Amino acid sequence: MSSHIQICLLGELRIVSDGRQLDLPPSKKTRALLAYLALTGRPHRRERLCEIFWELPDDPRGSLRWALSKIRALVDVPGSAQLSADRERVSLVQDSATVDYVEIVRRLQASSPPATLDELHEMGKLLALPLLDGLDLPQLDAYQAWLAAEREEALQLRLGVLERITLHPETSDRDAVKWLRQWQSADPTSEQAAGILVRTLKRLGRGDEAAGVVSNYQRMAKDTGLAPVDDLSEVGPPPSAAETATTVPSLLKRQSIGFCQSADGVRIAYATVGTGPPLVKAANWLNHLELDWQSPIWSKTFQALAEGRTFVRYDERGNGLSDWEVDDISFEAFVRDLETVVDALRLERFPLLGMSQGCAVSIAYAVRHPERVSALVLIGGYAAGWRIGCTAEEQERRQAVMTLTKLGWGTNNPAYRHIFSQTFMPDGTPDELAWFDEFQRQTTSPDNAVRFQDAFGDIDVRDQLAQLHVPTLVLHARHDQRISLNQGRELAIGIPNARFVVLESRSHIILGHEPAWPVFMDEVQRFLAETNTA
Repeated sequence: MSSHIQICLLGELRIVSDGRQLDLPPSKKTRALLAYLALTGRPHRRERLCEIFWELPDDPRGSLRWALSKIRALVDVPGSAQLSADRERVSLVQDSATVDYVEIVRRLQASSPPATLDELHEMGKLLALPLLDGLDLPQLDAYQAWLAAEREEALQLRLGVLERITLHPETSDRDAVKWLRQWQSADPTSEQAAGILVRTLKRLGRGDEAAGVVSNYQRMAKDTGLAPVDDLSEVGPPPSAAETATTVPSLLKRQSIGFCQSADGVRIAYATVGTGPPLVKAANWLNHLELDWQSPIWSKTFQALAEGRTFVRYDERGNGLSDWEVDDISFEAFVRDLETVVDALRLERFPLLGMSQGCAVSIAYAVRHPERVSALVLIGGYAAGWRIGCTAEEQERRQAVMTLTKLGWGTNNPAYRHIFSQTFMPDGTPDELAWFDEFQRQTTSPDNAVRFQDAFGDIDVRDQLAQLHVPTLVLHARHDQRISLNQGRELAIGIPNARFVVLESRSHIILGHEPAWPVFMDEVQRFLAETNTA
């Protein structure tokens, strides 16, 4: 008979099994590791866990093994092994476990049925408790940065719940005052919270209290340098409950990660963020669902693409959170991975966005499944890989880079990876280049980095271009140092009625601070709107 465990992350960490609270390991670091695995809810590489939780002079791998043995003894229950750990990765399987904070997030993100007022009340009470209370580890910078970010998201989640309770049609004015005071206490700078509280108090005939709220808010605004508000009662109007519900995912700024299995048994990680009609992005070199969302390179673009949409991304086989130990890294496998993700999410029709080699993958998918692709956006792409039509000199250069990759990719010296960083974004800042260097090391293994480059050389979708009969936008940087403008132009010429836009940039990855970025984003947004896929 299987048991059920509940992991409570709000307040002090607690583990409850069939109604009985379990004794936690005495090691604070072990408890923090357990909480980290429970809250993230996805596999982590052992190497990365060692970097986060242990100093190099220690024995990180031995310490990790010891901590995992204590966690396994605590959470493994009859009928379901909760801790999954192999030589590469560790995860906390939650099939027979619930995590209080994670369950709140899932419930709020579910659009149907909407959370009831009673459910919102319970969420509001739980979210008033500090997330992972007492599990600070000030000596561990990476962990503390993660914890600070999670607590900020928990605060934003709580604010969204308080807003929904306040504006819920079943909430009386008298009850609303209680929740509004919590909202204002948690976010003293919120004009909306103060304005709704003033109006509610006036409706209840409590004018003196309303005047006190106005006075306190104006004093706070003056002390903190906020612009003064002449009449707080005019701030608003308050949004409807339905409108408020749609703001929760944007307040969370949190993606949902899932896993699916391709036909050859490879586990593919995918993520969705935002709400609205879907926009699917094909994988490219290189991806990591956890790291690239918060990067100085991708984050601004991803946030813009997720506005008003459900933005879908995935990690290609061999990198990121998907399986690394795979037999097949080839163009055909890349297309199958895209098919697997789309089928797992049951998407019927959607615009498809490709970058770099992701353009060829998107083209092949659209030719095979024309009924499902409503529009194509292709950025920095090509139809034929580097082995096809390249000069002997270029082929020799590519082979040399592959040799350097194999020898130096996994080392602490970023010089080998810097070869890619400089060609991807020659105008990147030192911080952006350093981030991308380290990002590549964490995203895939040296062998896979070579196998990816080898597979890219054999890509050839030239004969499929004329078969595309879907609205297509092709964008390419004029001085792209990775994929030439001519390759992008040939791509657009081969696709019937494709629109071709040249961006004034040297970057293969258009960065958010470049003058070309707003042009790039405006073209994409306008195209999606014109094709009724925005």
